Amino acid sequence: MKSADRPVDVLPAEKLAKTPGSADADASTFLISETFVSRQGEGSLTGQSSVFLRTSGCNLRCWFCDTPYASWNPEGTRQTIDELLQLVSDADTSHVVLTGGEPLVASGIVQLVDRLREAGNHVTIETAGTVDPGVRCDLLSLSPKLRASTPDENEHPRWAKLHEQRRLPIQTMRTLIQSAEATQVKFVVDSADEMTEIDEVISQLRVSPEQVWLMPQGVSVQELDAAKPWLLSIAESRGYHYCDRMHIRWYGNRRGT
Repeated sequence: MKSADRPVDVLPAEKLAKTPGSADADASTFLISETFVSRQGEGSLTGQSSVFLRTSGCNLRCWFCDTPYASWNPEGTRQTIDELLQLVSDADTSHVVLTGGEPLVASGIVQLVDRLREAGNHVTIETAGTVDPGVRCDLLSLSPKLRASTPDENEHPRWAKLHEQRRLPIQTMRTLIQSAEATQVKFVVDSADEMTEIDEVISQLRVSPEQVWLMPQGVSVQELDAAKPWLLSIAESRGYHYCDRMHIRWYGNRRGT
């Protein structure tokens, strides 16, 4: 599946970092960086053929973001809800993954999710959980951002401040969890030193260990292989899942996968 064949629409980050319902947000279309059909590579639905709809625009700026074309340098084409529903209808799967960027900052996201589910689709939302537009989904794939995710304050002073202010609203995350049919909580782990913070966040979110997935920070098979032994051991010792990034193993770190 390919995105609509139109000129790329590139907008500044400030324009795309709106919260839902802002006065100048456009609910009639979504800025979509890419759409594709692939196998889910992470979490409880690993291996499931799914339609991926990647919105462009994010209110955070993780230094390790592997989709900068949807966050640091957001780009894409404008598509309507009807166009996106048709893309999904044309695919040979009823599993839909909304990802980003941060899909929950897109005005109109609640209407899109509702219509996808009304059409009989299973909807997963990949989100950092920083905003709650009132959405309900089949699987909330929540990825809280840890302290180490903040970009360098010398290189990006404005975004470092905004990122730190926005990255971990626990009550908002709890509300999103309560509204979802099912939840998985995924953490990108760069060091074993982050486990104290991870355990604290899990306790604050009040989720069970079997809902937690630990995923290595890395965009190559070599980085995944290097992290797996120590991270798998940590996950097993706490009753968490180890979350490999199978799309990187299957396809490499590239767009459309």
